[in-house]
Amino acid sequence: MMKSRKQLTYSFVLIIGVLALINILANTFFLRLDFTEDKRYTLSKATKNILKELKEPVTITAYFSNDALPPDYMKQRRDFKDMLIEYSTLSHGKVNYAFIDPSANEEMKQKAIQAGIPQRPIPSREKDQIKVQQIFCGAVIQLNDKSEILPELKPGFPMEYALSASIKKLSVMEKPSIGMLQGHGEPGLAAINQAYSELGVLYNVDPVYLTDTTYTLNKYKTIAIIGAKDTIREIYLQQLDRYLTEGGNLFIALSHVDVNYQNLTGFAVNHGLESWLKKKGIIIGDNLAIDASCGSVNVQQQQGGFVMTTQVKFPYIPLISGFPKHPITEGLDAVIMQFVSSLSYQGDSSKRFIPLVQTSEKSGTQPTPVHFDLNKEWNDADFPLKNITIAGALIPKNGQGNKIIVVSNGNFATNGETQQQEQQQQINPGNINLMVNSIDWLSDETGLINLRAKGLKLHPLDKIDEGKRMFLKYLNFLLPILLIVGYGIYRMNNNRNKRIKRMEAHYV
Repeated sequence: MMKSRKQLTYSFVLIIGVLALINILANTFFLRLDFTEDKRYTLSKATKNILKELKEPVTITAYFSNDALPPDYMKQRRDFKDMLIEYSTLSHGKVNYAFIDPSANEEMKQKAIQAGIPQRPIPSREKDQIKVQQIFCGAVIQLNDKSEILPELKPGFPMEYALSASIKKLSVMEKPSIGMLQGHGEPGLAAINQAYSELGVLYNVDPVYLTDTTYTLNKYKTIAIIGAKDTIREIYLQQLDRYLTEGGNLFIALSHVDVNYQNLTGFAVNHGLESWLKKKGIIIGDNLAIDASCGSVNVQQQQGGFVMTTQVKFPYIPLISGFPKHPITEGLDAVIMQFVSSLSYQGDSSKRFIPLVQTSEKSGTQPTPVHFDLNKEWNDADFPLKNITIAGALIPKNGQGNKIIVVSNGNFATNGETQQQEQQQQINPGNINLMVNSIDWLSDETGLINLRAKGLKLHPLDKIDEGKRMFLKYLNFLLPILLIVGYGIYRMNNNRNKRIKRMEAHYV
């Protein structure tokens, strides 16, 4: 009996010691098993490098409501806290964090609002009623006297990208520079306001003017040539060649077709870039791509004594929703292009041309000049082609050296020349992301671009066939029950075998 008590005491002390050791190790090391398809809970190499290079401490203050958060926001809060723990561990304490519940009292609420974290109305269901809750779900990242605000960490938000990009922006001493070519009818920086705001997070974005005697391009990671309307002189094209030779990269958005809206015609134009790109093997077709998947235009029609405005499908405005797999297009929802031409590659084998944006399975081309017939009734015979490339990247075959990205539409990310932002045309977010992702891919060597769409892959049940959906439904319901029943049967058989053995031993 005494021996049994001692064994029990030793076992109890041993268990307490193991639990204490596990607790110490858990506070020192962070371990998480990630079985998700896109490894959304595993920090990327880019993030680890940013944290490794931190020289000064960063403070992250998370403002999250604690009470009555909807389940998806509660999960987002928990995931964000786990991420901050991992950031702190990998940075060896350089990243400090705190969670504040602004709903606790009026003082905390005002502190959050003054920090730039607004209350958000979130609908939720309670007892068969829809209620609107006012919640906080944002964060402030601070380094010395500089700060970045993440006003809404809603479900689906790319947290790692936003957090790592903010830390990098605050900690980097000198941001790399991107040059926007000017002087040939290109839109100014104010006219690409949405893209400019996105690029300004990680880069200095400067206007660049080429001259006959000076050469100042080598400080730029990438030169962007967007929507040139005038001819670019040969001497300037030679400067671009020299820039490429020295390891620079180019992003070119160019409309090869000009449209006259008065007489509804489109005709090919040449800015000098077309011939220059042709020497490099990139051919911009003298055509317009058409697509059965397309946007619409408003057409006025006379009906009786009234003028009616109706929307008509317009295949000259391709609506792209499927993309080749590439870091630039990862996570893109949809891109809307208008009056685009086909791209092809006919250069030497030392280079590789990668399609980035292509038309749908039902598409075609029409040679210029083109007359737009708004009353035309389109049918499948008008779309004999598929997957026409309208944006692509030219890279060295070994992956090392300069890169060129070409989009055959110069205005796909342009808001307009007016200085009043509220009067500017708001561009489809997919178009902006295509441009920003492209320049990121050309300019940023840290790999942050791969984080933009991390965690955004959805697997909706309505995309699964009925049989598989029912199988998954009943599997989720029955599997826990079967496991418990199976374990019970195992224990019952095990205990029965033990009783039989004891009876046999007693019988002997």
